[in-house]
Amino acid sequence: MPLEQNLITADMQKHSLTFWWPGECWPQVFNKLIRRYKYLEKGFEDEVKKLLLFLKGFSESERNKLAMLTGVLLANGTVNASILNSLYNENLVKEGVSAAFAVKLFKSWINEKDINAVAASLRKVSMDNRLMELFPANKQSVEHFTKYFTEAGLKELSEYVRNQQTIGARKELQKELQEQMSRGDPFKDIILYVKEEMKKNNIPEPVVIGIVWSSVMSTVGWNKKEELVAEQAIKHLKQYSPLLAAFTTQGQSELTLLLKIQEYCYDNIHFMKAFQKIVVLFYKAEVLSEEPILKWYKDAHVAKGKSVFLEQMKKFVEWLKNAEEESESEAEEGD
Repeated sequence: MPLEQNLITADMQKHSLTFWWPGECWPQVFNKLIRRYKYLEKGFEDEVKKLLLFLKGFSESERNKLAMLTGVLLANGTVNASILNSLYNENLVKEGVSAAFAVKLFKSWINEKDINAVAASLRKVSMDNRLMELFPANKQSVEHFTKYFTEAGLKELSEYVRNQQTIGARKELQKELQEQMSRGDPFKDIILYVKEEMKKNNIPEPVVIGIVWSSVMSTVGWNKKEELVAEQAIKHLKQYSPLLAAFTTQGQSELTLLLKIQEYCYDNIHFMKAFQKIVVLFYKAEVLSEEPILKWYKDAHVAKGKSVFLEQMKKFVEWLKNAEEESESEAEEGD
């Protein structure tokens, strides 16, 4: 018998009294053996994948034990999350075996680590957006996943999947928006599409205005000369003002847009002198209103380019304040 096999046998004999479940010795033994004999790593992972493919051959009790063990093995890095591919087997999914097994597995895994560590492991093998495939096609929805795993005591996993879906929906929205703008689709069609996506994916308007702004600014190649880019920006944004105005119906959305403009002008140095001109344009086009502009100026701005942009806005803000005071005086006289 080769030396390595003698050593493995000796290790197994050493731990033989504790080779029972429940307990921590199985994961420790597997981990110890694989650390000592690295060539066993891939073979062991392959065997785990095969085991998961034949879950129907185990009793419910045995499946639960295997799920708990697998969760610990994933947590200590003995196997990686690619083994979960076996759970997407059509028959296992159809009969509900995959979802039930996943509940025990994730409980064990999260108990050893936390949801952030689990998420990182899933991302490494591009498994973070596939968890809904644990259910048949007609049940692959965020609502069903959330209900099932929350009721099973895995609220943190449910919230993680919901967040992943939201992020995915936002990325898809931005991609489609850019394509529609490139095609020159009518604004009314674009607005209708965006509002449908907002409703379907529960995306709030302040988030949407950020996506619309980014999409609008990415549809053009900007002039590199500072003295020319401001004029180009005003012309471009004037054209898209009706689209932006459709998604600034809330004060928070307007404030979000102001912050996006500030960050964009700071991050793209050729736009540093264009900030005030863009804000004034949007005020005149009724994309932005007086109150959010004043709030931004007073205390809602961010640090990026703060001194430059506040100085640019000083005269316009004074004009807004005077206009507000005159309006109040007229209202009082009318009373």
